[in-house]
Amino acid sequence: MIWNVPNTLTVFRVLAAPLIALVFAFFDKPVAGWLAFVLFVTAALTDFLDGWVARRWEQVSEMGKMLDPIADKAMVVVALAALTGLIGLNFWYILPAAAILVREVLVSGLREYLGDVKLPVTELAKWKTLVQMFAIGALLLFQPGGPVWGVGMILAIVLLWIAAGLTVITGWDYFSKGAEILRRRGRA
Repeated sequence: MIWNVPNTLTVFRVLAAPLIALVFAFFDKPVAGWLAFVLFVTAALTDFLDGWVARRWEQVSEMGKMLDPIADKAMVVVALAALTGLIGLNFWYILPAAAILVREVLVSGLREYLGDVKLPVTELAKWKTLVQMFAIGALLLFQPGGPVWGVGMILAIVLLWIAAGLTVITGWDYFSKGAEILRRRGRA
């Protein structure tokens, strides 16, 4: 692996994912919520930064291309799992969280199955990621007994539902494009 700045930032994101959940095992609320929030936001900012630096400094690598989406998904999956433990199986949380998790797994599987065919990331998918990061960050901050509890939880849940809607739309888009590729290959 090439240890350049973009890849180092991506590896930080991969390592930050389990730490987001682990802080709740080692610290009490509200400290755990603050630490998880800071870790998540810092890691989310590196998602933007690693791609920008890679393109700007011409340090795009195959390892970075492979690890970047894995790091994103690891952050989302681990944070949503930790939040499920904190919030519980509340309908207003669990339905959009489940939609996000299912889409992430299905799109990853589709990309793996298509192999050499790359499905480009759309602008809407970038917005989906941004809204997801805001929603999860807000949930870490506003979760019951967390650092800032109250009305913010409603905003966080609304953001999560918006993220879930964008997730379903972009997931459908990727599967439509994937199905077309498979039809052309004669495998659908």
